[in-house]
Amino acid sequence: MRVATVAFYGCALGLLAMGLREMFSGFEENRCTMTYMFEYPEYRRIALPRRVARQYPAYGLYLYGEGQYAQDTRGLKLTGAPVLFLPGNAGSYKQARSLGSVALRKAEALEGGVHLNVFTIDFNEELVALYGGSLRRQTLFLHESIKAILRLYKDHEAPPHSVVLVGHSMGGVVARALFTLPRFSPRLVSLIITQASPHQAPVLSLDAHLLEFYSAVRQRWVGRAEDLRNVTVLSVGGGYRDYQVRSGLTALPCPQDDPSKLSLVVTAVPRTWVSTDHLSIVWCKELVLATVRAFFDLIEPETGQFSDDPERRMAILNHHFIRHPVRVLGEQLEMPVSLSGSPKTWSEVNTLRLAYSAPKEGQAKYFLFALSSRRRAYSHFYCRSNNLEMTSWVYGCTQMNGSMCVQAVDLSFGTELLPAYKVLTLSLSELSSVSHLIVVASNLNGRQFTVECEWQRQESQTVSVPVPHVLSFGMSVSDVTLNSTGLRHTIELQHFHQVYQAFRISVVSHCKVTKADRLPNVYIMKVPWFREDSVTTSSIPSVTEISGMLHTSRPDNSTGVLLQLHTAPNCLYKVSVRTSFPRVLGQVLRFCGPVLPVYVAVALLLACGGQMSSVVRMGRPLQMSHAVARSLQPHKVDLPVYLLHLLLRYSWFQDGWSTLHLPPLDALPATSPDGMTQEGLPLNEDWPRLLSPLLYVLGAAIAFWGSVLLRLFLRLLSLLLAPLHRPSVSRDCGTLRRRTQLLLILCLSVLGWASCGALSITATFLLHLYRVLRLQMTERSLSHMLNLAPDKQTDKEKGTGEKEKGTGEKEKGTGEKEKGTGEKEKGTGEKERGTGNSEALDSKPKECNGAPLLSDSVLQDVRDDLQLHVSLSALLTLPVMLCAPSLIHWTRNLRYSVARLDPDPCWPHSMPLFIASLLLINCNTLTLSYSKTLPITSRLLLPLSVAMVSFSPLHLYRVNYFVSAALVPLAVSCLF
Repeated sequence: MRVATVAFYGCALGLLAMGLREMFSGFEENRCTMTYMFEYPEYRRIALPRRVARQYPAYGLYLYGEGQYAQDTRGLKLTGAPVLFLPGNAGSYKQARSLGSVALRKAEALEGGVHLNVFTIDFNEELVALYGGSLRRQTLFLHESIKAILRLYKDHEAPPHSVVLVGHSMGGVVARALFTLPRFSPRLVSLIITQASPHQAPVLSLDAHLLEFYSAVRQRWVGRAEDLRNVTVLSVGGGYRDYQVRSGLTALPCPQDDPSKLSLVVTAVPRTWVSTDHLSIVWCKELVLATVRAFFDLIEPETGQFSDDPERRMAILNHHFIRHPVRVLGEQLEMPVSLSGSPKTWSEVNTLRLAYSAPKEGQAKYFLFALSSRRRAYSHFYCRSNNLEMTSWVYGCTQMNGSMCVQAVDLSFGTELLPAYKVLTLSLSELSSVSHLIVVASNLNGRQFTVECEWQRQESQTVSVPVPHVLSFGMSVSDVTLNSTGLRHTIELQHFHQVYQAFRISVVSHCKVTKADRLPNVYIMKVPWFREDSVTTSSIPSVTEISGMLHTSRPDNSTGVLLQLHTAPNCLYKVSVRTSFPRVLGQVLRFCGPVLPVYVAVALLLACGGQMSSVVRMGRPLQMSHAVARSLQPHKVDLPVYLLHLLLRYSWFQDGWSTLHLPPLDALPATSPDGMTQEGLPLNEDWPRLLSPLLYVLGAAIAFWGSVLLRLFLRLLSLLLAPLHRPSVSRDCGTLRRRTQLLLILCLSVLGWASCGALSITATFLLHLYRVLRLQMTERSLSHMLNLAPDKQTDKEKGTGEKEKGTGEKEKGTGEKEKGTGEKEKGTGEKERGTGNSEALDSKPKECNGAPLLSDSVLQDVRDDLQLHVSLSALLTLPVMLCAPSLIHWTRNLRYSVARLDPDPCWPHSMPLFIASLLLINCNTLTLSYSKTLPITSRLLLPLSVAMVSFSPLHLYRVNYFVSAALVPLAVSCLF
C-alpha cells in the first residue's frame, strides 16, 4: 500500500512538474531587442508641496534625462509633452529609462523641437499586487504628482492640460483608479497605456482591501462610464512568456460599445510580433518604438502638446497597434489620383497570377488587372510585396484612356503589414465603381523587390478541420493537405474555443522547384473575439510547429480560430493538429494555478481530521504522509460544492441564501473578458468544475511531498540545534507553562495591534516550530538510547531460556551433564549482564521534568506527538505564507514610520489563529485521547473543507479564516 501511495503521488507530482515546466518555459525564446542608453541616465527629483512630502515620505516624483537634455532641464523649465511612467508590483521608477531614452533619440531626429518630458514615480517598490492596502495611497500620490507636473508648465505659451500615463503591471490599475477619486478631474488624463496590467482581477487575492479596490475601479469604469468615453485607454498583454500576469487578465472591463478602449496582446502588434515576459515588456525595443511613434504622432505641431481629439487618438493607436497600412499616417483616402507614365510602363495582366521581380535599374512600372471578366468567377484580389516603403501601391481605376489609367482612387489603406512583406486583400463586391485594379511596381531608386498577385475564390481556399479531443493525449491527429495553387489559404479549426485546449500544429511545406527569390511563408493564428493573433515566419521548404493555445475563451457563438497561411505558389503544404497534453496541463495551471493553495489547505485540513479520527479510535495519530494519502477523497468535497451550485440556480434557494447573508459562491477564474459579473466575480462556467478533481489531486500531491520535505527539514534543523540543548526523553519538552502562555497571548495581541498582525502569526509559528524541533530531538535521543541499551525484560527472558536449555541437556545423559552445567552458567551470566545494562540505563538522562523509565512505549508516545505537531505546523505554514506580503510591506516601511500597519488585512482576524496555536503547543495525543470534544472536532473538518472550496478560490485570504475555525475547536479539545 505504501509503495502504491508513493507511486500515485509521484505521478501526481510528475503531472504538476510537467505543467509547471510548460507554463514557465514552454514558449518561444525571448526575441525582444534590448534598449540601450547612449548617455548616462539621470533622475531629477521634483520638489512637491511640504504637505504632500510629509504625507507620503516613501514616494517620489522624478524627471528622466540624459546628456545635454538633462543639463537643459536642471531649472525645470520644460516645453515638451508630459508623459508619466508608473511602475508596478515591486517595480522601480528607473524602469522609465527605456521609454525616456528612445523618446530622446526620436526627438533628436525630428525638426521643430517637438519632444517628450518623461516623468516617473517612485512607489518604494511596494508589493501592491499582494498587499492591497497601499493601492489607494499610491492613487492619491499619483493625483498629487499630476498636479505638480502641470504646475511646471504654468509659464509655457501653450501649457498642457493633461498628462499621458504609461502604467506597467499594477501601475496601470492605479492609473485607472485615479478616476475613482472624488476630487479628480477626468480632463487631467486623456490617454492611458498599460503594459501587462491585470485589469480583470488580481492575480492573487490575498487580502480584502485588494478586492475592494478592484471592485471600486470596475464599478467606475463599467457602471458609471458615461463621462469616461473621452479617455482613451490601451491595454497591452505580454503573451505566453508572461507567466505572472496572463494576457486574459489584461483585457479592459468596459462597456462593449465604448470605442475608446483597446485591449490586445503584444504578439498582434505590427512590427513587434514577439511575446514578452512581465519585465521585458517595459524595455522590449520593438514595443517601445511602437509606443514612442504613437506618442509623437499624437503631438500637435502647433502647440507641441498631445491632441485633445479622441477620434484622432484612436486612429493613431489603431495605426501603430492594430493594423499598420504601410503608408504615411494622415493621408487622404479615396481622393482621385492622376497617374502618369508612358504606354511602355503599363502592362495588362490577363493571367490568374502575377509574379514580378523589380530589376536593379530604376524604372516606373504599372500592372493593370481588368475586373469585368473576373467578377463572376472570383471573389477577392490578393496581392503582396516585400517593398516596405511607406507609399500607396494599389489603386482602383475610375477613368481609362486607352491602355492607361488617368484617374484612380487609392485602395492601399487596407494593407496589412506582416514580418516579411505587406499584403492587401480586396473584396470585388466592394469595387463596383472601379473598372481596373492597378498595382504600382516602380523602383525609381533602384531597390529590388518582389510583387505577387492573384485572383482568389475564397470558398475554394478555405477548409475546416475539427481539432482532436482534449483527452486524446496526442494519440489522434487531424490533418489536411493543401495543394497550393494560391498565395493564401485559410483553415478553420473547428471546436477550438476554450483555454484548456492546447495543440501542436505542424505545417510541413515542400516545393518541387526551389527558387532563391521565393518569399517566405507567414502563418497567422487569428482569434476573432480577442486581439491575440500570433505570427510565425518560416522558410521554404520547412517543418514549422505552431503553438495552438488561447488567452481567452470564446464568449459567444462567433467564428472559431482561423489559421491563415500565406504560402508559395505550386507547393505542397500538410497541416497536422494534435493535442499536446503537457500544454493542456500548462493551460490549467496558468488559469487555475492561483487557486491551488485552497486545495493544498483542504488536503492538509482533511489529513489533520484523519489524524484526529485515528486518535479517537486507536489513541494515536497516523503518520502525516499516510493521513494525506487517506484523505484523498475528492467526491466528499466536490459533490457538496456542485450540489450548492445546482441549488443556487433556483430562485427559492437564492432567496434563502440571501436571507442568511451568505456570500456568493466562488468559482474558478473566468476565462473570457465577458465572463465577469459587475463585482468582478466570474460567471458560472461548467468546464472549471470538471477540473476541480484534478486540482484536488495536485493540491494533495503538494501537501504529501510538502510534508515529506518538512520532515526532512525538521530532521536537518534539529541536528544543527541539538548541540545547543540538553538531551531529553520527555514528551513535554518544548511546552509552555500556563502562565507563560497567557503572557505570550497578551504580548502577541499587543504586538499585533501596535505593529502588524502578520508579525504575531509568524512569531506564533516559530514558537510552535520550536516545539516540533524539541520533539524531533527527543525522538532521536530516545532512539539512540534504546538501540544502545536493550530492554532488561528481554534480556531476562533470554537468560531464562538459556537456563532451561542447560537443564534439558543435563537430562540427556551423564556425558552431557558438564555441558548442561556450562550452559546453565552461561544463562546465569546473561541474566546478570542484562541486569547490569538496565542499571546502566537508569543512570542515563531520562527526564525533562521527570520521565518514566525508558521503553518502546515512551518512544512511541514521542513519535505520536511529533506526528501530531508536524501536521499542525504544515497547516500553520499556509497562514504565514498568505500574510507574508503585509509583513514585508510593514518591515520595509520601518525607516519611514514605526507606526502600525494601516490598513492591516491580518488584524484582528489573526487573534483566534495565534491564540489557538499557542494553546496547541502544549497539546499531546494522551490529552486528546481523553478529550470529550475531539470526536465532534474531527467531524467538523470536512464541512470546513467544503466551505473552503466554496468560498475561497477567489478570496485566498479566507483560507486563514477556515484554518482558524479548525484550530480553535482543536485547542478546546486539548483543554477539555
